[in-house]
Amino acid sequence: MNKEAKIYVAGHSGLVGSSIMRCLKRNGYNHVVVRDITELDLRNQQEVNVFFEQEKPQYVFLAAAKVGGIWANDTRPAEFIYDNLMIETNIIHAAYQHKVKKLLFLGSSCIYPKMAQQPIREEYLLSGYLEPTNEAYAIAKIAGIELCKFYRRQYGCDFISAMPTNLYGINDNFNPDTSHVLPALIRKFHEAKIKKAQQVIIWGTGNPMREFLYVDDLADALLFLMLHYSEETHINIGTGEDIRIGDLALLVKEIIGFKGELVNDTSKPDGTPRKLLDVTKLHNLGFKHKTDLKEGIAKVYAWYKEIENV
Repeated sequence: MNKEAKIYVAGHSGLVGSSIMRCLKRNGYNHVVVRDITELDLRNQQEVNVFFEQEKPQYVFLAAAKVGGIWANDTRPAEFIYDNLMIETNIIHAAYQHKVKKLLFLGSSCIYPKMAQQPIREEYLLSGYLEPTNEAYAIAKIAGIELCKFYRRQYGCDFISAMPTNLYGINDNFNPDTSHVLPALIRKFHEAKIKKAQQVIIWGTGNPMREFLYVDDLADALLFLMLHYSEETHINIGTGEDIRIGDLALLVKEIIGFKGELVNDTSKPDGTPRKLLDVTKLHNLGFKHKTDLKEGIAKVYAWYKEIENV
């Protein structure tokens, strides 16, 4: 992928997409094409085909997706499966039709079985039942992986898939109804600190284990894979380290400076008990993350305070 290559970043304004944009710019890739949702509805096959015909991108980062936390996934499953299936199917098929040189599809670690052996190796995909609360989203993402695999197998397309662990970073979603656990905790503790609240309520028992990757480290990994990886099998991207949600909450509390107590609402779901990716394959290729969790959370909180003007 030379510096003058025409690159399409689908989902450029989201958490992952905006990080890919920063990464490409840092590395001298300036011929990047994007469209926002008002200009191009990726769920519409005709609009996607017209875009590819007009722009003819040579490389595609497929980071566009409908995403959300446990509550959003559990209460709006039809939206999550439909929107994500349409987005990935339209882009992957158009990339094939218009002879894109290489496409990288972004999945999610929630594709793996709920009770998968830990750490989770790539070959554990489709070896057991999914977590019910995000089953619709997971099925759509699994379909994207399989599309890339079978388009590669039948048509020889250089389409690859990467499965990141839980992400956080600049441009994260802090909406209390749709955010993931880490930005949700940052907002909760920040607002509690401002209001001088006595306590913060945390969903579930606090016992599930989660792995977190700073999104700029993900973007670096994606560029690395675009340059150095070309296989049918998807590849995990993570840190290889995890933390109890309860301990994560204490870490966020410390960084933000909240002085009250934590209260667990055990009527709320925990989700998957543990979700740690085996990143041996990625490490063996020569890539490792750079940002530790405490440093990353501090960066995100500093950015969050800026956008909140506090």
